[in-house]
Amino acid sequence: MLIKPSTALRNEYNAISDLCKQKQQPVYLTKNGEGDLVVMSIPAYQFREEMLNLREILLGVEADRLSGAKTDSIDEVDTRLRGLIDEA
Repeated sequence: MLIKPSTALRNEYNAISDLCKQKQQPVYLTKNGEGDLVVMSIPAYQFREEMLNLREILLGVEADRLSGAKTDSIDEVDTRLRGLIDEA
């Protein structure tokens, strides 16, 4: 975990920006010794958002499956995918 005081954002912006980009991790900023903000690069943020969206989709599909919704067998999916590939 990368932790910096909030004053570092003002005094060391470029270094913190580089750190976020190199490590692809958020930097936690503290104010008066307490957690205050999280700073991260845009690509890291976008990746995180994509993973959260995918997780939501998967949880919804799993909830549907558990509630008894119709599912397709592996053979049905394979046949459908091969048809799509052949059309392309």
